[in-house]
Amino acid sequence: MSIRLRLTLLYSAILALTLFAFSMALYFTASRVTLAVVEGALADESKRLTASRDFQIEHIGYRSYKFADPPIYIQTLWVDGQVADRTANLGDYVLPLSDAGWRTCRKGEPWIEVVPTENGRLMIYSQPVWKQGQAEGIVQVARSLIEYDQSLETLRNILASGSLVATLTTVGLGWVLAGAALRPINKITQTAEAIGAERDFDHRVNYTGPNDEVGRLSTTFNAMLTELQSAYRQLEQALHAQRRFVADASHELRTPLTTIRGNLGLLERKPPITAEDRLAVVADTIEECDRLIRLISKLLVLARADSGLVLRQEAVPIKPFVDDLCRQARLLTSGKTIRCDNVLDVAALGDRDALKQVLLILLDNALKYTPPHGAVTIATALVGQQIAVRIHDTGPGIPAAALPHIFERFYRVEAARTSAGAGLGLAIAKELTEAQGGRIVVESREGQGSTFTVTLPQASEVQGGTE
Repeated sequence: MSIRLRLTLLYSAILALTLFAFSMALYFTASRVTLAVVEGALADESKRLTASRDFQIEHIGYRSYKFADPPIYIQTLWVDGQVADRTANLGDYVLPLSDAGWRTCRKGEPWIEVVPTENGRLMIYSQPVWKQGQAEGIVQVARSLIEYDQSLETLRNILASGSLVATLTTVGLGWVLAGAALRPINKITQTAEAIGAERDFDHRVNYTGPNDEVGRLSTTFNAMLTELQSAYRQLEQALHAQRRFVADASHELRTPLTTIRGNLGLLERKPPITAEDRLAVVADTIEECDRLIRLISKLLVLARADSGLVLRQEAVPIKPFVDDLCRQARLLTSGKTIRCDNVLDVAALGDRDALKQVLLILLDNALKYTPPHGAVTIATALVGQQIAVRIHDTGPGIPAAALPHIFERFYRVEAARTSAGAGLGLAIAKELTEAQGGRIVVESREGQGSTFTVTLPQASEVQGGTE
């Protein structure tokens, strides 16, 4: 059963119960009030009759009326129960008096009862008549309740038919109103079904109603779709990067493994190869093994970064750090100039070992692509509350089309594919820099060299003093 139908039935049931209770209360109130009016009229008529000076039990002196016209009937009884006199409109009908009524009247109290007749119900008011301290008889004044019963039946029919019409109307209106109230929920359902069928998170619920519960639900649902859309795109990008990573890793690992397998086959050849060739094969195999070790080490670093690598946050004094880095770089190369310009005496907030690995990767790249007698420059600068370390080379530069992909894993510029690198160094540098809360960017033009900039937060004096 749908919510719309349940709400409609609930509204209708509440209204039907309310109308039933109101109708019953109105009906019984009207019944009681009318009966009370008739009782009062009969009591007044009985008192007026018995209060008359010429009143006699055997001769009531009342005008004769045809039966039920008007609906007032009078009858007197002796104390032994015999009829003393009665009005002509009673015809042959004798007004009854129950045993309980006799007992009550003998005590001197009036008695009221309603009795059925062939022409409808009668209300009979019986009042004892005393004379000289003794009960002389009983006066009975009756009135027909036909008009009363007809009025109540009319009222009952009006209330029943009115309640039925009101309930049916409420069912129709409730169905329409419930549909209007639940229309945004239907839109949400349709949107969810469309997203599930098309896998397109661009859908939104178009709600223009008030900011009620349903309105807030629509707003929340749209906000959730926005978050899901962002998460889905990130997941797609991650899956795409993962597939590319696996494909590139497989390719990079296959090449040295194929070389090693071929070299082992040469060593097994019968007749054996010459001693000179054997030494060359062994050297080649060792070189490929070293290449595999380097590649696997870099893959492990990236795997740690992907799993949420947490680095220390400490104050790293930049000037001694960069001076030491320049000294080590000069020992690794010859014929190329390494300059350390404008090194500030400040402290950066980061991980010393991770920062050193990042800068060594950038220096290694700069030295690799800088021609002989070229220069590599290391400089620092303050950018707001950030410390920037720049490494500039005088190499051939990076093509503009390659710049957006330079930090992707296994990506190598076409001109550099002849080198022994696997295309993981800059990806590692990016991951380690971002794990320290920093960022790394590159600027390059073909023929003018490249500049890599690593930016880290500046450490406060308190941090610098405590680390």
